Amino acid sequence: MKKRTIELLAPARNLACGLAAVDHGADAVYIGAPRFGARAAATNTTEEIGQLVAYAHRFGVRIYVTLNTILRDDELNEATDLVWQLYRLGVDALIVQDMSLLRLPLPPIPLHASTQMDNCTPQKVQFLQQAGFRQVVLARELSLQQIRAIHQTCPQVALEVFVHGALCVSYSGQCYASQACFGRSANRGECAQFCRLPFTLVDADGRVVSRDKHLLSLRDMNRMERLEELLDAGVTSLKIEGRLKEVSYVKNITAAYRRKLDELFARRLEYQAASWGRVTTTFTPQADKSFSRGFTSYYLDGRGEEVASMDTPKSMGELMGTLKEQRQGMLTVAGVKPFHNGDGACFLNERGEMQGFRINRVENGRLYPAAPLPRIKPRTPIYRNYDQEFEKQLDRKSSERKIALSWSLWDLPTGFVLQATDATGRRAALRFEAEKQRANTPQEEPIRRQLTRLGDTPYEVKEPIDIHFTHPWFIPSSLLAEWRRRVLDALERVHRVTYPRELCRIQPTSHRWLSSTVTYAGNVMNREARRFYQEHGVKQIEPAFEQQPVEGALLMRCKHCLRYSMGWCPTRQKGESPFHEPYYLVSNDGRRFRLHFDCKACEMQVIQAD
Repeated sequence: MKKRTIELLAPARNLACGLAAVDHGADAVYIGAPRFGARAAATNTTEEIGQLVAYAHRFGVRIYVTLNTILRDDELNEATDLVWQLYRLGVDALIVQDMSLLRLPLPPIPLHASTQMDNCTPQKVQFLQQAGFRQVVLARELSLQQIRAIHQTCPQVALEVFVHGALCVSYSGQCYASQACFGRSANRGECAQFCRLPFTLVDADGRVVSRDKHLLSLRDMNRMERLEELLDAGVTSLKIEGRLKEVSYVKNITAAYRRKLDELFARRLEYQAASWGRVTTTFTPQADKSFSRGFTSYYLDGRGEEVASMDTPKSMGELMGTLKEQRQGMLTVAGVKPFHNGDGACFLNERGEMQGFRINRVENGRLYPAAPLPRIKPRTPIYRNYDQEFEKQLDRKSSERKIALSWSLWDLPTGFVLQATDATGRRAALRFEAEKQRANTPQEEPIRRQLTRLGDTPYEVKEPIDIHFTHPWFIPSSLLAEWRRRVLDALERVHRVTYPRELCRIQPTSHRWLSSTVTYAGNVMNREARRFYQEHGVKQIEPAFEQQPVEGALLMRCKHCLRYSMGWCPTRQKGESPFHEPYYLVSNDGRRFRLHFDCKACEMQVIQAD
């Protein structure tokens, strides 16, 4: 049976996060370069990326670098030089948005099409495959049915989908609100998180529909229970969002998905991990102990569940129970999970606002907050958004990743041969000339003891150790330790030489683009991207919004729909609103944004009004 290789792709804000992702079970890690990544606050030096590559490749873990911003003309040469540096470091692929990179003189490094390219349809994915992309990151908004249709149309394309983490309310690459309002381009890695702000929703008559709510803020994605369905739909790469997250988040979420996938692979033998090494953790992973605004599977089954987090854009954490009693600076919570000294907790007050507090001490189930709290309504849900004991576990060394290794030792007329073979099938054997000395006592146990001492190497011994001696020879422990070290060094060299690096040189193509025009939503900002589209049949190309703002522009395309959230969808809910359209979002600084509902596309559009 031919197995399908499945990749768990984890984020890395920095080198420490990248190393943690590898140790906690990632098959691949994506990390930002010194420039041109879609998270300007998460950049890394080439030296740090090189260190991560060297460490990850020991376990067959691939390193992808994000160069997924749009580029100016004056940045093309610098981007080209940077790509060559990354290639020489051994980086496995680049995640990109700008089509100019298909025309620049790059090394034979695979390119992955970023979700910033708005990859929603089989036709778009097929075009990208023909253009030379080896992996395509699909839009988060797609349903299982849509993902399956793309796979059936493009079965040779590796499909990558997000399975966990923060959600942008707009289709990625199609959000211009940050640029329009604050001069900070999301397509240049400088998103100001416009969608996490509070807004007042008013109708055409100025009547308030909802006041000071985070109407565009979404819950966080969690598809942990849907992984099997995603794989069966044709997905090969499962991506965790979080290149701005701390190392504890990377550890916990990566380990949680690694555990879930390993359980799945044990049942479904047609699937296998893309890297090697057994991961053991010192903690029990639990997704809701890391940052979350509440979870959603986000349109995987189409429209249905509520996806918004309108009360707060902050982390609520895990539900602990409901308020049972409050008196004299003390709370009791009806629930089955224990709190700890130093925990952070929160609740939604009667105005629907999140209010947090720190627990100073816990005694006999009673919670004593560090500061006075207002009266809380009985049976109010209480959440824990900071678990101090759990965080302490993650602050320490919390995992180990080891490759199983077996030893063989045999004698020759003038010495010995020691061979190591690991679980990947790679092996290294060295011959050692040595004067032989017969042993007075059995030597199997001392030899076994010495060869199992692998310390901080990436290996663990798989018993039994195979010893073939013509006589019971004595080998000093110090000599055997030196042989062990030299054979393991040789095995490391074998891994480096035989690492399965994929090479891919982009060839010019002339297949036609999906239309004869490219609007500002095509994010064309430089001459080479413009030439790419011209070579693929495009007649009219508008400059990027960052170069030439458009009056009354469509700032966001959203699957999230406020009319649906209010129960007024005329198509699916047959609801009738007491308010008059058009509706407007009004920010706290007085800016107004008109909402348009495209029912045929089942989308909400946020349009610049004034």
